[in-house]
Amino acid sequence: MSLAQPSAAASSTSPTTPKAARHAKFADLPTQALLPITTRPELVFTHGKGGWLYDHEGKRYLDFIQGWAVNSLGHCHPVMRDALATQGSLLLNPSPAYYNLPMIELADLLANLSGLGKVFFANSGAEANESAIKLARKWGQLHPNSAGKARFEIITFKNAFHGRTLATMSASGKPGWDTIFAPQVPGFPKAELNDIASVEALIGPETVAVMLEPIQGEAGVVPATPEFMKALRELTTARGLLLIVDEVQTGCGRTGTLFQYQQSGIVPDIMTLGKGIGGGVPLAAMLCGDEFAVFQPGDQGGTYNGNPLMCAVGLAVMRTVSSPGFLEFVRAQADYLSAGLQHLSSRYGGQGERGAGLLRALLLGRDIGPQLVEAARDMTPDGLLLNSARPNLLRFMPALNVSREEIDQMLSMLDTLLAKHV
Repeated sequence: MSLAQPSAAASSTSPTTPKAARHAKFADLPTQALLPITTRPELVFTHGKGGWLYDHEGKRYLDFIQGWAVNSLGHCHPVMRDALATQGSLLLNPSPAYYNLPMIELADLLANLSGLGKVFFANSGAEANESAIKLARKWGQLHPNSAGKARFEIITFKNAFHGRTLATMSASGKPGWDTIFAPQVPGFPKAELNDIASVEALIGPETVAVMLEPIQGEAGVVPATPEFMKALRELTTARGLLLIVDEVQTGCGRTGTLFQYQQSGIVPDIMTLGKGIGGGVPLAAMLCGDEFAVFQPGDQGGTYNGNPLMCAVGLAVMRTVSSPGFLEFVRAQADYLSAGLQHLSSRYGGQGERGAGLLRALLLGRDIGPQLVEAARDMTPDGLLLNSARPNLLRFMPALNVSREEIDQMLSMLDTLLAKHV
């Protein structure tokens, strides 16, 4: 099996926009019916293949966002298309009250790959994190403090991002999120990443767990150091606390290992997955060690959780990502991308690059990220899709099977942009 799909640039027959999807003007489209939750450019994507997206006018874009690290295998990978077609003709949703084969097989695969014996499926990373919070609080009820009171506080971190439900927003440390939908859900004191003393200082009689992203993606690809992860594991074990690792963005091969925590040589008590596990379809999971599986029937659920259509796709994605040679390929491409970004940083007076695997950030040294994103999208004949998680940097999240040719083309386009804006 080829790890990288042929890029559209290398193909003599690139996909074209279906006639039915073409519109002479963006204004022809009834976009006013959509609730304006974000500022969207005036283009409509109609189809994609591998590392490329195509809009309603036929222009193509090299995609180094991939749905915010969602499309593990790029757009419309054959194994995903086949899984959808096959399962779609068999069974879509019998209800989570019953077993189905893709649910069973994917749970078994995840348990074997992670060493965490129990799996709960959800539809988004926020739901998976919400489940982890509930599980930790249930654990704290069953294991109260010395005064006999339930423990419910979960120490999280400044600048963290755990989702957009009320509880996961409260757990997040994103600036300003404490006032958008106030009052917050209580019980989430914030420590400083990579400062073990700040964590220890927050531990009190009501503390039940510590929850963190091993790399803070929305904060600008800020890694927790291996030393900090090991110290956190030692501290939580010594104090009888659960360690929850949010791998929604970093998991499923994104950082060059199946799960980022493996690079620190630790095992968490609870882990959450999302984004890449579905490769583009709504699928997430919360995993825990057998001893922490304290939910009782009725404690947690969800109408679509574990549905066979999504689980069949997740199974195809995870089998591909965990297949022999795939992660070695990811690490090699990551080294190549990292070296290219370092070269551009040196050439244009930036502040270097950072990250792990194919989750990386270029530190620009000035607040020009949003301008570069817009200029990259508007390039001709091909556009480039980038993300600026913070104004002073660009974040890169290409497909895990990105080709060297696509990396070279992105670096060349970025070189052109930097020459004009720096």
